[in-house]
Amino acid sequence: MSKSRRTTLQDIADVVGMTKMTVSRFLKDPNLVAESSRKDIQTAIDKLGYIPNKAPNILSKGRSHAIGVLFPSISNHVFDEVLRGIESITEPAGYQIMIAHYAYSPELEEKRISSLLGYHVDGLILSESVHTGNTLRMIDSSGVPVTEIMDTCTKPIQQAVGFDNLDAAKQMTLNMLEKGYKNIAYIGAKGDIRDLLRQQGYEEAVLSYQLTPLIFRSPEFSSIRLGSEILDDILSIEPKVDGVICTNDDVAMGMLLSCKRKGIKVPDELGITGMHGHDMGQLYSPALASVITPRFRIGQVAAEQLLARINGLQNIETYIDLGFTLNDGESI
Repeated sequence: MSKSRRTTLQDIADVVGMTKMTVSRFLKDPNLVAESSRKDIQTAIDKLGYIPNKAPNILSKGRSHAIGVLFPSISNHVFDEVLRGIESITEPAGYQIMIAHYAYSPELEEKRISSLLGYHVDGLILSESVHTGNTLRMIDSSGVPVTEIMDTCTKPIQQAVGFDNLDAAKQMTLNMLEKGYKNIAYIGAKGDIRDLLRQQGYEEAVLSYQLTPLIFRSPEFSSIRLGSEILDDILSIEPKVDGVICTNDDVAMGMLLSCKRKGIKVPDELGITGMHGHDMGQLYSPALASVITPRFRIGQVAAEQLLARINGLQNIETYIDLGFTLNDGESI
């Protein structure tokens, strides 16, 4: 079977009985074409499945009106609201986003960024603050603006929008200690920099009470299943654990579900906290204690900042910390 030929401007022009130049003007701005012709051209475009060729516009104006967005995980609920926040800004501004997933791998992130820069994206929103040397060189040579999201502890390439992960975990741990918990464990997953910062915050809080940190870390990605399975390890290795600080709500929800199956009373026998304040945790019974983070707003601000810089803004804030709040829920 021969490969189908891509619809051209001339094909559209032939169908509507107009010149290719008229169709081209319509694609640039429908108002440049007589009102009586607009509907016919649009109908032909829809019928023939025409795909605009943006390459000439990119070459002439140096703009693709596309932004690359990199997420480390497509299963982590954290990034759902971040994405909605980004799109709430980019869509009205006429920008499309190109999403790439890199599974928490700096090497895979490097490949994804190389590909996105090859498509001449106008800017990048990155979810990581640790990158390979080649990634940093590519970004530097491309000249595109970059905003890193979800953390304000680590020095960014150019700009960071998020919250202080270390302080968030520290404040929640102190909150539990003040409530009388004595043997609090930290539950980590495949350790990205934010997870490790939360662990550090937890350790600082526990040590300030002259207590011994208890760290449980899995090499797997965070998930509800992981939280459910890791409870057995905690109870078998350190049966006196009376509270846990989970790296995120997915892991915490897994532990809540496992406690219900095992008949462990929360919070009377075990206090559980998460990170980010997802709806699933807030609607569960008992409602999950969590650090509430402004994920939608983080996406919005990151996109606003990036578009402003694409349009020439020079004086930027290196760190934009949008804060967090503690919610005790019913699980501590």
